[in-house]
Amino acid sequence: MRLLSWNINGIRAAGRNGFSEWLNSESADVICLQEVKATQEQAEVAYFPSQYKHIYWNDARKRAGYSGVATFSHQKPEKTIKEFGVEEFDNEGRILIHEFENFILYNIYFPNSQRERARIDYKINFNTCFLEHIEESRKSGKAILACGDFNIAHKEIDLKNPKANINNAGFLPEEREWMDTFVAKGYSDTLRVFRQEGELYTWWTYRLNARERNIGWRIDYFFIDNEHQHLLKDAFILKEIHGSDHCPVGIDIDL
Repeated sequence: MRLLSWNINGIRAAGRNGFSEWLNSESADVICLQEVKATQEQAEVAYFPSQYKHIYWNDARKRAGYSGVATFSHQKPEKTIKEFGVEEFDNEGRILIHEFENFILYNIYFPNSQRERARIDYKINFNTCFLEHIEESRKSGKAILACGDFNIAHKEIDLKNPKANINNAGFLPEEREWMDTFVAKGYSDTLRVFRQEGELYTWWTYRLNARERNIGWRIDYFFIDNEHQHLLKDAFILKEIHGSDHCPVGIDIDL
């Protein structure tokens, strides 16, 4: 089974740059998108017709054109949840949780802590709520997968210029400490199961030819609970796929 995750940074803009062709040529069983920045009705022109029969959407309730996540799947989930039950988090369209027969999939667009730490408290509170929720799901005994734009480069190896970014959003000590806590709870960064080298990035600023020069950050992930890590077959970054300032990430897994 192949699963992909991609911060599309505006699905309508991506639709003008070949997104539909990519979507309908993909062999993935499930594709999770973040930062779609549109309602499903607004976005249909970008992906219709779709090879995926089951499409799930969660857009920001109080701010049009902001945030939003979507999931495209060949298989219908047994259940889908769009909220944590906390209004300040649920209003921003960041959450899709799908329960399948053998696994539970979290498609999450984690908050950006922003300049001058403007949303660091919001972000840490959101992340804490996510961790509490995923720990409850773990009691099901099913494989637990969490993917999306975490907006955190976990370790120095995960960005080009760590020393210059030590006080910048996405590499703040509190953010990295939270990621340490998440991993310590028993979740594996799937890419690092297979590849330990540097310069594996998933986001590049549009400025300064950063993508061509590979001056980037790895902030998009697939995590799996340690009990089911043995099911993984591969994890990868699809750097050659354009259309956003992020690129897709994915896993192959026996489920």
